[in-house]
Amino acid sequence: MNLYHFNERQRPCLIDATAELPHTGFLWADFERGEAADWPCWVEPKVGAAIDSQHVEDSLNAQHPSFFDGTSDYDMMIFQGLGPKPAPLPLETRSSAFFAFDRMLVTVRSADSLSIERVRQRLLDGRAKPPTSPMRLMYLFLDTMVDRFLAIREPMDQQLTALQDDLIDPHEPLDDWRELLSARRQMRRLQGLCESQLDALELWRRNSRYDWKQVDEVRYRDLSGHVGRVLNHAVSLEHDIESAVQLHFAAVSHRTNQVMQTLTVLSAIFFPLTLVVGIYGMNFDNMPELHWRYGYFVALGLLVVIAASLWRYFKRRHLI
Repeated sequence: MNLYHFNERQRPCLIDATAELPHTGFLWADFERGEAADWPCWVEPKVGAAIDSQHVEDSLNAQHPSFFDGTSDYDMMIFQGLGPKPAPLPLETRSSAFFAFDRMLVTVRSADSLSIERVRQRLLDGRAKPPTSPMRLMYLFLDTMVDRFLAIREPMDQQLTALQDDLIDPHEPLDDWRELLSARRQMRRLQGLCESQLDALELWRRNSRYDWKQVDEVRYRDLSGHVGRVLNHAVSLEHDIESAVQLHFAAVSHRTNQVMQTLTVLSAIFFPLTLVVGIYGMNFDNMPELHWRYGYFVALGLLVVIAASLWRYFKRRHLI
């Protein structure tokens, strides 16, 4: 566990975990989930309030969906963000829990939580404006988590576009089918994830124990607007995938129709030739042409004329 003290817009400073709650500013207690099974035992004496056991259990779940709840002593936000893997698909998520007291913010998160580490580093380096309250610090974490979703939109577009191009290609491998169907499931998962984030943020705005000011409302709208953009992008990508699948089936059907058309034309050309050959293949005694000197050549010429005429006819109608 790391404990940081924020005071009068100064850079946060790391303090000893046994220190008492300072008279000014507020604290940020950062717990890694793998080592935080008993984190309430440290927090409750510091803040003088009891933490709901169900909230504690939820905070230790690395895959808990986004969720907001609270008591008269604190606001609790669980927010599902991206994992550390750079590739956008398949989606890898981690949940971080935030407990905002009057003068302390408690975070319970995975050890590989990039968003919280980025905010911590920016605050320590002085590249981010220090927040003035636990709620503002929680907003900073949430904003960074949402920004990571915004950042994966372009590489996600590129990956899905490549899959769609391979699907349209008649020589595409069979594995692309499985990848594309998996990507469609990932888009639906991303939509559900964004919807739960929006629900949690709306509950936070309506049920927070903090008095929200005008600037807090602006920040909330900005945060929910970013989540909405990710949601709309996921819906758009899912529609693109559906369109690609439909286009693939249309292309396959078109190629099949072309093959059937060619076979039909060839059958139409050879049918009269087969008829003529069948007639002269009958074993009747009285067939004068069989004893004619030029009968064979006339029959061959007739076959050629019939075939050439039908070929030209179908050619002029663009059937071949």
